[in-house]
Amino acid sequence: MIRTQLYLDEAVHRRLRGLARQQGRTISELVRDALVRAYGAGADEREATLRAIEGLWRNRTDIGDTSGYVKRLRHDTHRLRRLRRP
Repeated sequence: MIRTQLYLDEAVHRRLRGLARQQGRTISELVRDALVRAYGAGADEREATLRAIEGLWRNRTDIGDTSGYVKRLRHDTHRLRRLRRP
C-alpha cells in the first residue's frame, strides 16, 4: 500500500468519523472503499468475475423457456395496472 495525505473539509471529516465509529472501521478504510467504488480500482476484478459467470445457466433444461416467463410477468403487470385504474 502507498501512504498518501489529503485534506478534508470539517463537515466531510465529521461525517466520516461518525460513520467509522458506527461501523467499527477506520476513516482510511472508508475512504479507500469509496475510492474503489468511485474510480474502479477493483473494476478489473469485477469484470473478470462477470465474464466468468457469463452464460452460467445457458444449458439448463430445468428452468423452461425464459421468454414465456417474461411474457407471463408482463401480462401480470398489465393486469394489475388495469385493476388500479380509477
